[in-house]
Amino acid sequence: MSSELASNLANHFLVAMPGMVDPNFGGSVVLVAEHSAKGALGLVINRPMELDLGTLFERIDLALESGELAGSPVYFGGPVQTDRGFVLHQPLGAWGSTVAVGDEVGLTSSKDVLEAVAAGQGPQRLLVTLGYAGWGPGQLEDEIARNAWLTAPADADLIFETPVEQRLARAFGLLGIDPAFLSSAAGHA
Repeated sequence: MSSELASNLANHFLVAMPGMVDPNFGGSVVLVAEHSAKGALGLVINRPMELDLGTLFERIDLALESGELAGSPVYFGGPVQTDRGFVLHQPLGAWGSTVAVGDEVGLTSSKDVLEAVAAGQGPQRLLVTLGYAGWGPGQLEDEIARNAWLTAPADADLIFETPVEQRLARAFGLLGIDPAFLSSAAGHA
């Protein structure tokens, strides 16, 4: 694969093809936050866990002032470091450990963003995950070449505003695809 492809997948969605058998990623939409020759890091954005933000904040000794946020789900971000939290947020802000994902969305792994959220001074839109998805050098490109994923430019409204049960279909919709017409088998003409 060209290095141009590698640099272009940050700020893109990976949309799992119907044939994806990995239980961590089947039916998933992943936001790629970083992608380079060294590999890729992303977060699954459509797998809510049984855990909500109120409970998570209690576990890390923070009092969440917003009752509305307390019931929001925490998401399974991927199978790597599932004990570690990651916050996708908009606007980008200036937090301790933030990676810019495009011009508007940030990925923060430092506790300061959660402290600000608890105090009612955090980012306007956020999605909190435990864990992340990671790929080694060339691994993601290989999976894409084997038809495991489709890619689409990321859309902040899909991340933060679309109901979770509609995110997969909407991600396919960004590509003009109705997932009902996809086959799980690859074919050759």
